[in-house]
Amino acid sequence: MRQETCCVHGAADPSHTTGAVCAPIYQSSTFTHPGVDQDTGYCYSRQQNPTREQLEKTLARLEGGTDAMAFSSGMAAIAAFMELFSPGDGIVASSDIYGGTMRLFEHISRKNGLVVSYADTSSPGALKAALTPATKAVFIETPGNPMMRVTDIAGAARLLRGAGIALAVDNTFLTPYYCRPLALGADIVVHSGTKYLGGHNDTLAGFLVTGDAALAERLRFIQKTTGAVLSPFDSFLVARGIKTLALRMERSQQNAMWLAEWLLAHRKVRAVHYAGLDSHPAIELSRRQASGFGSMISFETDSAESARAALGRVKLILYAESLGGVETLITYPLLQTHSDVPEEKRLELGITDRLLRISVGVENIDDLIEDLSQALA
Repeated sequence: MRQETCCVHGAADPSHTTGAVCAPIYQSSTFTHPGVDQDTGYCYSRQQNPTREQLEKTLARLEGGTDAMAFSSGMAAIAAFMELFSPGDGIVASSDIYGGTMRLFEHISRKNGLVVSYADTSSPGALKAALTPATKAVFIETPGNPMMRVTDIAGAARLLRGAGIALAVDNTFLTPYYCRPLALGADIVVHSGTKYLGGHNDTLAGFLVTGDAALAERLRFIQKTTGAVLSPFDSFLVARGIKTLALRMERSQQNAMWLAEWLLAHRKVRAVHYAGLDSHPAIELSRRQASGFGSMISFETDSAESARAALGRVKLILYAESLGGVETLITYPLLQTHSDVPEEKRLELGITDRLLRISVGVENIDDLIEDLSQALA
């Protein structure tokens, strides 16, 4: 089944007991047993719920994995992933990474005894140099947040496989519609389902997907034990969102390409970071490992005053955190997504008071350009 079709039909109820086109919402915390030592496959919704199960099967199918686990948020999914490791284990993460993930690593994972370090994983040499005998996993975002650096997933997988190091890839920006990291050698795929998978800025969700049955069993135990599972209603919302994933990704990417080209020519814009631009240093890598570039753009204005003025002037575009919904959102990473990153680290990454990030939605492109034009005037 092709990805577009899987998006539409992947969450269908396979039981066909009612003929329902959409998987029902099983809003039940517990399930009865037919008798002693008998069950229906469902006992307690923290362990599994039929609505969540159909969503998980859809994600596993889209990513080409054997199993997927749905969590109450993207951060809950990453926190569960980190429970695979023990004190003293080393984790190497992309330096160009969501600030909330870095906050988890710095304030929770370190407290739990993990040794976390960062590297420019878009540079194979820098990644190799960051590995130590204690390294147990590498966690990458590609494209990175917010500077859109692109990491060679297959290259990283080849480097790590011989060393017995697990590779986790945050695929939130591209989704399985444009990129399938497991097919490129990754061991685990991470999603903030709040973003493109849900697609409507109306729910929180997170996912871990793997093609390794033994690893899936370990992650399921962690999920059941720690309990941050996705509710039946939120599972329904994300499953509904996935039905239009292909259409939304294509439209928002088309808009992003036009908007990135327009920004390049604007007199108040000094740099544009978008993986789909011919000028992007990793454009050929993106073309090899993904079928699309997504719709996330960051750009640098000529001054902090221009950046702040634009945030106050936008009318159609919404000044709000998050990304991946049908609405176009503009974000100030300095004060929002990366506010907890130390200043020295932010500046090193290029996250200055002149940097803005846009999650391009599905509106008419002329309306978006008109709004940005008056905001940057």
